[in-house]
Amino acid sequence: MPIPKHDFTNEITTILDCYSGNRGNEILRSSEIIQYLNIKTKAANRGSKSRASFANHYAIYVLVEDYLTGGFDRSGGYSDYDGAKFSDLFRRQRELPFGSKLQNHALNHRLNEEFKKYFPICEHLPIIRDAESNKYWINEKLIIIQLGGNTINLAAAIKEIIEAYVLARQSAFSEFMAYCQEIIYIQEESPEKAIQFIKGLFRPNVDARVFEIASFSVLKQYYADQRIYWGWSPEELIEESLILYKTGRTNANDGGIDFVMKPLGRFFQVTETVDAGKYFLDIDKVQRYPITFVVKTNESSEEILAKIAHQAEAKYQIKAIVRKYIESVEEVINIPRLVEIFEEVLASGYGAKVIEEIVLQSRVEFNVEAEEQDVLAFEKAETDAKKTT
Repeated sequence: MPIPKHDFTNEITTILDCYSGNRGNEILRSSEIIQYLNIKTKAANRGSKSRASFANHYAIYVLVEDYLTGGFDRSGGYSDYDGAKFSDLFRRQRELPFGSKLQNHALNHRLNEEFKKYFPICEHLPIIRDAESNKYWINEKLIIIQLGGNTINLAAAIKEIIEAYVLARQSAFSEFMAYCQEIIYIQEESPEKAIQFIKGLFRPNVDARVFEIASFSVLKQYYADQRIYWGWSPEELIEESLILYKTGRTNANDGGIDFVMKPLGRFFQVTETVDAGKYFLDIDKVQRYPITFVVKTNESSEEILAKIAHQAEAKYQIKAIVRKYIESVEEVINIPRLVEIFEEVLASGYGAKVIEEIVLQSRVEFNVEAEEQDVLAFEKAETDAKKTT
């Protein structure tokens, strides 16, 4: 399979170089478990919409750590090992940064299932489990490779790769906390600066989750100032403001819908791409119900729709099919339009509400309270460990 490249790929190959005499790229090409980690560390890129998702990383980590603690990378004999107890592995997972809420799914089946999805012809799975004794092993056939006549044990490198990934996520989290504090501070000190700060969030290269939160916060206040009259008869009309709801976190299993508007029932999807396949997939998920796409680009709505139509015609060729999909795009809201909407919201006096909503949604999105506790607990444990050494 083609090996995806992202910001953290270079970190992976650099670590592998240290354990293999600068043969990191060769190992990446030849090792399925390293390729899997490369796929699973895409979220280290701050612009990625992927969530950190530590469960599968930590399932590998605790088993590799157990392997290294037993010295099997040096002395061998792992096939005679009695295996690691589930309770020990599970407890260790929850001691790690961001691991306090992890469940047992990754150790029991989820990691192996996902690995098989990515590498269907690979004969081996990462975790070996004896259900009767509830003991676990890392699959040594995946962590020991032959390269140019040399045997290379990847256990220590795998452990270091996962640690580097966690460190990158901690750094991203710390940056986000600083961003949250900055916006609160700016609002208290100077609402005008806060407004400029928010406008700065509408950029093509801003973090996808921050962009989605900022978009929602602005659109929510924009639509809240609009009212409709509806009812079952002309004599019984109800006046109601338009209310925008966020369906969940940015990678939630929400059927491709990020925001829903009541009472009109409009669907909104936030996206970073101008890819017809992605748009049509989202449309198919809701049986071609009209969707408003909020796109993280400065391209005009006309340019976006033209690109989608061109891609679709090249792919599907049947114009009637393409037309039905294009008709399901209710509206395209790009970055310039979001800025215009924000200006209208400011003119209506709702700037402070936008800021409050951004802070609220940010804390929910990034699970600030839980993750902040995890980071602090981990840092305290590290400090205590240093004091005892």
